[in-house]
Amino acid sequence: MTKPSSAAIDETEEPAEALGWQAQKSASTRTQIIEAAIKCFIECGYSRTTTTLIAEKAGLSRGAMLHHFPSKLAVVRAAVEYLHAKRLRAFRKAVTKPSADNDHVRQSVEAYWCHVRHPMFVAFFELAVAARTDKELARILRPAQEAFEREWYQAAVEIFPEWEGRGEKFDLALDLSRYVLEGMAISFLTHKETERDKRVIAYLDEKIRELAGLPSRPARGGR
Repeated sequence: MTKPSSAAIDETEEPAEALGWQAQKSASTRTQIIEAAIKCFIECGYSRTTTTLIAEKAGLSRGAMLHHFPSKLAVVRAAVEYLHAKRLRAFRKAVTKPSADNDHVRQSVEAYWCHVRHPMFVAFFELAVAARTDKELARILRPAQEAFEREWYQAAVEIFPEWEGRGEKFDLALDLSRYVLEGMAISFLTHKETERDKRVIAYLDEKIRELAGLPSRPARGGR
């Protein structure tokens, strides 16, 4: 048998470097499309978001977009996974960065407050509301949200070792923080932050300290 020449090999096989570059380009384009879809959810709402609109926002032709995601729901599924991964990383980063006064409770409350006011949370909330009446979207969002909540809880256990052994009080502190801050963030869709909001956050901080068995923070005038 005649051994194929190097020229013949070059015609049928692409160098590993070229294949790696193509994979990187494909991944970059997919991310570009996903981020464009999220912007559309925020700016236009879920119901008005179409594959054509996503492609325009991504700076691609609709055909190029459909090559990576054959339908709107395919983009949505990828966007939900992307949103949850970014939310979890951002929360971990904000809560674990060094704090000047080493006040972990204050740091965690402020970190989650910033987190729920980010456009990423607005995008998630838009999808959550739309899923109430869209069964296909609900089938994508609900299991993904359940997985996110499990990962978020595990992250909280790792990030806050000082709560070890407090059981239900730790769970209550997490739920209280989420329900209060996420509810306040939703109200931000129609109004700006006021002194009333700051008082609620200060009260939340106080209640979490009580659950943790920590002393109250000194009043502003006492500093």
